[in-house]
Amino acid sequence: MVAIIGKVMGLIELEGMEFYAYHGYFKSERIVGNRFEVNVSIETDCETAAQSDHLSDALNYEAIYRLVKEEMHQPSHLLEHVAGRILNRIHGTYRGLGKVTVKISKARPPMGGHIKAVSVTMVR
Repeated sequence: MVAIIGKVMGLIELEGMEFYAYHGYFKSERIVGNRFEVNVSIETDCETAAQSDHLSDALNYEAIYRLVKEEMHQPSHLLEHVAGRILNRIHGTYRGLGKVTVKISKARPPMGGHIKAVSVTMVR
């Protein structure tokens, strides 16, 4: 009998990243701005990092945060556009990733009624 040992896959999650940014369809949204929350989850091979305990063998959470922050500070009309840019940057920067999920929530959007938040989730 042969034991099959596979990769140690992990799910890295950056949850509740908060930004004040200038995204929105209406010009006033891009002038006044709003509060946004971003969550990113990344499936990645964690085998080497699990054994070595070295940052160089792991996905650097701080670098992912900086990447998200840079994209959040570039105004866009649509949250889908921002989420797509974040997905593109993550996949373009880090090779061999599994599924990456980006969720962006806009607090209290101007929709003519009380709404806690509106969110867009995109997966690649």
